[in-house]
Amino acid sequence: MAPRKCSIANALGVVGERWTLLALREVMLGQRRFDQIAANTGASRDILAARLRKLVEHGVLSKEQYEEHPPRYEYVLTEAGQALQPILHGLMQWGDRYVTEGPAPTVWEHTCGAELRTKAVCENCGEPVGAGGSRLVRLGGVPQ
Repeated sequence: MAPRKCSIANALGVVGERWTLLALREVMLGQRRFDQIAANTGASRDILAARLRKLVEHGVLSKEQYEEHPPRYEYVLTEAGQALQPILHGLMQWGDRYVTEGPAPTVWEHTCGAELRTKAVCENCGEPVGAGGSRLVRLGGVPQ
């Protein structure tokens, strides 16, 4: 039996690895240079280079030159990378609540000044998304 075709599986093929997510965290926190990202993630240089290369290949990050002599580059979030921010915030909030003991190690603030708490809501009605508030209508392109 072939595995189920699924956008979750496709997305995990691009970003579903520890060092990839930690590299994205660092770029979202403003650390755009390789050495900064390596220092803050603890990833080995070869693994980090491979993860960053994959993110660039998939259009999540762009690699931009900021110095000519010697040539030096930094990583910048693309539109696709920026779209991952609420997902990483949600994952962080889940970790704060269910995994991390003690106070949250990282707190984000929204531009309004409040601590940022993300919440998934239905784009149409504004109701929160939860396990009981939705139903599957199509699976793998086939109506249910």
